[in-house]
Amino acid sequence: MAVMRERLEQILEPVVVSLGYELVLLEYSPSPKNAMLRLYIDAPAGITLEDCERVSKEVSGVMDVEDPIRSAYRLEVSSPGLDRPLVKPAHFARFTGHQARIQLLAPKDGRRRFVGFIRGADESRIKLETAEGMFELPLSDIERARLVPDYDQE
Repeated sequence: MAVMRERLEQILEPVVVSLGYELVLLEYSPSPKNAMLRLYIDAPAGITLEDCERVSKEVSGVMDVEDPIRSAYRLEVSSPGLDRPLVKPAHFARFTGHQARIQLLAPKDGRRRFVGFIRGADESRIKLETAEGMFELPLSDIERARLVPDYDQE
């Protein structure tokens, strides 16, 4: 499945970027009857419903031509939301100082889940300050990471 996701990113990221958006995350869930392709897009001014429709139309056209998914699938295009996913090193660096919820692929110091403030990031690891102390987490060990929404900020 990772190979298919990489292939889809190679096909679709240039399309999204050419329209003026960032492809934050691509999720692909194969299923014989209910496959799903979900794109999270972002832009400096934020994302509107019209942005999602525009990207969906362009992506659909490219997917029809390239045809990388042979079975039926559902396409969803969405904004990252307040609990936006953090995937790339630049995402972690951009949100330094914000709180994040991180799940690792394998336990570190006996645990897989961490909640804390991002205190730094480079190309290979992030620094996360939790109630239990400071942790350096390799990006390659992160299964999933999302911002914790700060509803008081709005």
